[in-house]
Amino acid sequence: MAPIRRLVLDVLKPHSPSTVEFAREVADAAGVAGVNATLLETDREVQNLRLVVEGEAVDDDEVERRIRDLGGTVHSVDEVVAGETLVAYRDQPQDPSSS
Repeated sequence: MAPIRRLVLDVLKPHSPSTVEFAREVADAAGVAGVNATLLETDREVQNLRLVVEGEAVDDDEVERRIRDLGGTVHSVDEVVAGETLVAYRDQPQDPSSS
């Protein structure tokens, strides 16, 4: 099976643990080389994060389990890069931002 190189996840999490601790815990998952956690929105009870998870062979099940164990919920999987090469996204003519 082709290894997962990058996952981009839309995650809803409680205020605690902090975004720093949340990213560190996800980064400890098998196959993860690094995590970028971006705060998109915050309200009284929850925060919305974009998590970019990269590695040579990311264990997506473990990543999602760690998110759940930290009280988070994966709202959507916005990008998956799998295979031997880390493929960069390129705007396509039909993309709204490319017009």
